[in-house]
Amino acid sequence: MLGVAIVGCGLIGGKRARALAGGQLRVCADIDVGRAEALARPAGAVATTEWRQAVERDDVGLVVVATTNDALAEVAIAALHAGKHVLVEKPAARSLAELARIEEAAAGSGCLVRVGFNHRYHPAFLQARRLYEAGALGELMFIRGRYGHGGRVGYDREWRADPSRAGGGELIDQGVHVIDLARWFLGDFVDCDGFAHTYYWDMPVDDNAFLTLKTARQQVAFLHVSCTEWKNLFSFEIYGRAAKLHIEGLGGSYGVERIAYYKMLPEMGPPETTIWEYPMGDRSWEIEMREFLDDIRLGRPPAAGLPEARACLEVVERVYAASGYARI
Repeated sequence: MLGVAIVGCGLIGGKRARALAGGQLRVCADIDVGRAEALARPAGAVATTEWRQAVERDDVGLVVVATTNDALAEVAIAALHAGKHVLVEKPAARSLAELARIEEAAAGSGCLVRVGFNHRYHPAFLQARRLYEAGALGELMFIRGRYGHGGRVGYDREWRADPSRAGGGELIDQGVHVIDLARWFLGDFVDCDGFAHTYYWDMPVDDNAFLTLKTARQQVAFLHVSCTEWKNLFSFEIYGRAAKLHIEGLGGSYGVERIAYYKMLPEMGPPETTIWEYPMGDRSWEIEMREFLDDIRLGRPPAAGLPEARACLEVVERVYAASGYARI
């Protein structure tokens, strides 16, 4: 059984600890020892504030990096140098320059790196992928995606509002998820237009971003991410020549997860409609981890790895540069 270290024991680290899919939690590291102890205790794992010692342990083969963005690259690189496989949360790094350092460390390590794009593993997206691969949509034309939340009192004083810690605002936070999902269906984007702006929150990072991404075949993804949504929203529409898919909700405050399949009829008019709903809890973290454990066992490159993180960060950096946001 592969031993796992979790570095960063906040909300996401806790989700990872509960979804190890057969991995064995050995050590939890956090600057707040109380958080590390709370995560470690149920599994009989060790708690520490010394993350470097955690990633170098002989009984650890996989390191989960769930820190704030400013520490993602440093911890991932140290884990790779220690000969450990790595699951690093999105966006994997604050910039392409930081990501290049992870890529260099990974190339010389013989270890695998998966980036935490867990939205791919929500049941509605797994169903969407099955329909797409079965040819049920026909040739894809474009995607329209919206993802947003409303923040909370004091949101503009949290770490995500600090460009030196987060590397940006809403675009690098929720935005990379929808960029990755759009690219998963449409392929590489060769043209990128976008605008990021701060409309409401008193912070030096963006609270909204608007993107138009285009493939070499002129397929377009039109995406909007926001932390001025007030009522949490997830909506992702995939348009093909034969049918359309509409994915809504992610569970919890985003509403029940569902996917609607609208099949165009020969006579056109109202489409034949099939709807699947998934009211159960979010198992995307467990499914993602199980696939990564299979990647490690088989020596197989992860489906969402450093190349996918690079593709997302290339979009992020271009939009921030065009919008006048200073980078770290």
